[in-house]
Amino acid sequence: MRFLSQDWMLSWAILVLVLVSCTPCLSATNRNTKNNVKSAVFMSPKIELSPGSISNKFYYDVEFPRGHIALKSFNAELVDESGNSVPLQETYLHHWIVLKYQQPKNVTNNNQTDIIMVRNNGLCQDDILGQYYGLGAETRGTDTYIPDPYGVEIGNPSQIPKGYDEKWMINVHAIDTRGVEDIMGCIECKCDLYNVTINALTGKPLSPNYKGGLGCCPDNGQCRLRKGFLGTKHVLYLKYTIMWVDWDDFVVPVKIYLLDVTDDLKISYNPNGMSIKHNCKVEYQVKPCTKSHVNGSGCVNIKRTSVPIKTGGYIIYSAGHQHVGAIRSTLYGQDGRVICNSVPKYGTGMEAGNEKGYVVGMSTCYPKPGSIKLFDGEILTLAIVYNNSIMHTGVMGHMYFLVAEKLPHHHM
Repeated sequence: MRFLSQDWMLSWAILVLVLVSCTPCLSATNRNTKNNVKSAVFMSPKIELSPGSISNKFYYDVEFPRGHIALKSFNAELVDESGNSVPLQETYLHHWIVLKYQQPKNVTNNNQTDIIMVRNNGLCQDDILGQYYGLGAETRGTDTYIPDPYGVEIGNPSQIPKGYDEKWMINVHAIDTRGVEDIMGCIECKCDLYNVTINALTGKPLSPNYKGGLGCCPDNGQCRLRKGFLGTKHVLYLKYTIMWVDWDDFVVPVKIYLLDVTDDLKISYNPNGMSIKHNCKVEYQVKPCTKSHVNGSGCVNIKRTSVPIKTGGYIIYSAGHQHVGAIRSTLYGQDGRVICNSVPKYGTGMEAGNEKGYVVGMSTCYPKPGSIKLFDGEILTLAIVYNNSIMHTGVMGHMYFLVAEKLPHHHM
């Protein structure tokens, strides 16, 4: 899940052969629901995939609710041309992310030089992991609804520079695994299966230690097929459903935070005070355990990072993001209290949303408002646990959480 620095975006602009200006379809599902919540369903531009191929494109200026509103949820999934859900064993949804940007009025979408990225409140450097929403294979089984009276504020005219429009882009990373030699290797982007020699993220020759990950999963990449396999091209779409309410004095705004377990925090001191530099790498490799490391819990890999949050508040919602092999994601407060324990749900069948062996959902945390408070400068610890009976490449360990700086009675 990226995870955009400006340099990263430019390098991807070269790799991504087509940055499509989006004119998606708004479905007939555009209605008001209870408590004045509105809902609409949109479709991304078409995504064309052949057996073993990859699509990893950025779609600019996608359809999105307009005006000064509060987002309540964002759900997405891959569907075919008939609108049917596509199972993960046919097309693996590595990730989708939604990013906000500002662009001068009356500028064509193909001109990206003047855009201003507007990131979340997360702690990673530059625009890395700056998305407002984003999930992966677990998307169908992970709740994203924000309880009343909270919401993510967008479209505030006072926060949009004069002469600019607020716009949205979506990045969809999908891997067609029909007919491939090694499904697990393909979805973990193992380099030897993609015949890649140049790291797509850095533009440099692959390091011998880099066995797999986003660097070996570029747009239009091709995973090795079984000899003689023939298959047709599929046309898919990212179907995304957004719920929102109109902004008013009764909505309590929440800030979006996204922590990355690979954040290699550097703290230094100088005459002007303390300097904190984050170094989020987004993904990492889980090495296989050996017999000497097996304990009563079996082969378990635990990775941790501790980072300070500048401004505190009240936790409203949180959920982890992990890949196959995941055991759990846990966020701890400075005093060791558990803020959220998010665990994966694995599928048991063949149908979309219950694919056997895949992570099809992550549990979410909805603490009673006011029960979990973060203080200014509190050091949070994120612990990510994977089963490492076998090696896993390109895994992720993220924790997404929402913070309200004030409770409703304070807000009013």
